Amino acid sequence: MKHVDYVYTVGMTDAELEEYLRIGEHGVLGLADGDDAYAVPLSYHYDGERLLLRVSGHDDDSEKRQFLETTGTTTFVVYEASTADSWSIQVRGPVREFESDVEEATLREWFPPFRLFDEAVEAVDFSLFELEMESVVGRRTVE
Repeated sequence: MKHVDYVYTVGMTDAELEEYLRIGEHGVLGLADGDDAYAVPLSYHYDGERLLLRVSGHDDDSEKRQFLETTGTTTFVVYEASTADSWSIQVRGPVREFESDVEEATLREWFPPFRLFDEAVEAVDFSLFELEMESVVGRRTVE
């Protein structure tokens, strides 16, 4: 590979996975329905025990809701690739709506500000989903 720059990577330890999941804020959730794939960027919160996803603007007939209902095992990818110390983590497992009530102040503490795209603030609604972390693997660049 004469014409490609590259860096070496290694697998992450459990402690590193924990650390990087705690410092991340955003990832991409991969969903599927048969042969159709759907991926959506989401904010998340990891507290050491559970991974919660903030899912916006999905009514019962939305494409996002349909894919959430048809996907047995989701894949959520968290990464940082803009620095020399890049890393990525892949979390796999089923996702289900989070049933516990969470106060608005806690949600503001857990999640970064939401970025609106041509929507009125009043029209945006959120739900929390929990990703059951059946598999968690990660890689980081070697220092």
